[in-house]
Amino acid sequence: MQKKALSLLLFFSAVFSLASAQPLTDKTALEKERQELQKELREMQQAYDKVKGQTRQNLGQITLLNRKISLQEQYINNINKEVKLIDDDIYLSNLEIYRLQKQLDTLKDQYSRSVVYAYKNRASYNYLNFIFSSTSFNDALRRISYLKAYRAYQQKQVKIILEHTDLIARRQEQQKGRKQQKQTVLVTQTSERNVLADQRKEKDAVIAKLRTQEKDLKQQIATKQKRDRELRNAVAAIVKREIEAARLKAERDAKARAAAEKAEADRAAAARRNAEASNPTTKPANPVASNTPVRTTPTPATPAPAAPKSYLDLNASDVKLNSSFVANKGQLPWPVDNGVVTIGYGPYKIEGIGPDVRGENPGVTMATPVGSAVKAIFEGEVVGVFTVDDKANITIRHGKYFTTYCNLSGATVSKGSQVSRGQVIGRAAADEETGDGKIDFILMIENKTVDPRGWLRR
Repeated sequence: MQKKALSLLLFFSAVFSLASAQPLTDKTALEKERQELQKELREMQQAYDKVKGQTRQNLGQITLLNRKISLQEQYINNINKEVKLIDDDIYLSNLEIYRLQKQLDTLKDQYSRSVVYAYKNRASYNYLNFIFSSTSFNDALRRISYLKAYRAYQQKQVKIILEHTDLIARRQEQQKGRKQQKQTVLVTQTSERNVLADQRKEKDAVIAKLRTQEKDLKQQIATKQKRDRELRNAVAAIVKREIEAARLKAERDAKARAAAEKAEADRAAAARRNAEASNPTTKPANPVASNTPVRTTPTPATPAPAAPKSYLDLNASDVKLNSSFVANKGQLPWPVDNGVVTIGYGPYKIEGIGPDVRGENPGVTMATPVGSAVKAIFEGEVVGVFTVDDKANITIRHGKYFTTYCNLSGATVSKGSQVSRGQVIGRAAADEETGDGKIDFILMIENKTVDPRGWLRR
């Protein structure tokens, strides 16, 4: 019975430990995510504070508000997850307390029955009579051992009962703390929902003002869409040119290798012919027959080599650079030290202003102070420096990866320059709409754009 009780205690303790380990891990991840969201929300609010007081409404305010609302929704979702974790924890704790209480009731019942039985049969439990009634000395020793074991068993039963009682009390105290924690989180949840409601009202107010400036707004939309097209076309042309140059170089190298191999084969054949002519070992047995032309089996033509998967991943330096770039995925630095993403990568939509404003961002747009240093995120070669709307733009090749830094006041590097990771290549210029600084950052794998945020350090 003692072993059974101890086994039950250990089993349920292990079950609860395993059940509580996962919520603890999840809670740590949620706390880290919440800190990152709070930091981004603060930065976003600072960026928005700079533009919300302007008398001329613009798309920049809407994009910042949309981003702020999206972050706020993520923050509330994080809180909802925490509430669920606390509820699950409370449920598991209640389950453990119930099981412990059942075990405690069973232990108390077993112990009370043993005490009652011993009391009712106390006359026959005279230790001396029990021992001296032994049939032999060995029998007496066995009876003494039995009495000691029975006393130890009763003492352990008492200890287990006390341990169960203490464990239940501690679990109940923890439950009070969890319930209080839940109440605190629910208050925070309500507060953040109110903040979200205020942000949506503020967005509606900005949209209402924008509707009164329809002509101005259409001009802003057209300007942005035109600039995005020019950027995409310019970068695509640079990448296409680099791929074509790599293809031509690969073909030249292949032809040079084939010519070298052929020359080597010709030299070897000539050497064999010269050796045979200077040291003849046999003569033809039939001179007439020797003049008969010998039929030869034509050698099958060597198939042309298949086109490589990528012309930008052929030479040793590109292979090494590509591998290094991939190895740093998720750890690459941001192009500016103090920047906030205002428009994400890919399709975006601004609702509520007449026909929905739609567009597709080739990279990410970041608000940053005017004059902020713009840095290369990885080592590579500058393959393009061009202007769009009088703003400098720089494209750097990292093997088959290309990064483009847009809306710069000027470039401190030129085409053909080798740059290192973290090297300053220019300064952020002002946004024509808001007057505040911003840059656009584009990442491409050969001729395909990808979301840079998956590659940059969080």
